[in-house]
Amino acid sequence: MSNNQRIKVLVSVIGLDGHFTGAEIVSRYLMDAGMEVVYLGIYQTPEMIVSAAIQENVDVIGISSHAANYEQINLLMELMKKNNFSVPVMCGGSIPPQDAEALIKKGVSKIFLPHSTSESIVDYIVSIVKK
Repeated sequence: MSNNQRIKVLVSVIGLDGHFTGAEIVSRYLMDAGMEVVYLGIYQTPEMIVSAAIQENVDVIGISSHAANYEQINLLMELMKKNNFSVPVMCGGSIPPQDAEALIKKGVSKIFLPHSTSESIVDYIVSIVKK
C-alpha cells in the first residue's frame, strides 16, 4: 500500500456460518474510518476468499466466524501459503479461548471477541498495515 492509497480490507463470513450482522457492522466501521472494504457476505469458502483477496489485492482479511468450524479458517491460512499470498488475517466472533489460541498458532494475526470496540479494530488494522 502506498501512502496515497486507502487501506483495503476484505470482510467475509466463512463456511456455512449465516451470522452476518457483525461482519456488516465491522464493514461499516472500517468504511467510516476511510478504509476501502470488499464485503463478500456469507457462505464463502476459503477458496473463494483467497481468490477474491488476491484479485482485489487487499491489505487485510477479516473473517467472521460463529459456527465453530475453525477448520475452514485453517484451510484459508493454508491456501494463502500455497498461493504465496501473505496479508494479516483477523477473525471476529464468539470464539472460545482454546480455539482462539489454536487459530493464532496457525497464523491468524488477531482475534476480536464480542464487545470489541470499533476503535480497537480500526486501530489494529492501521497499526499492522503501517508496519
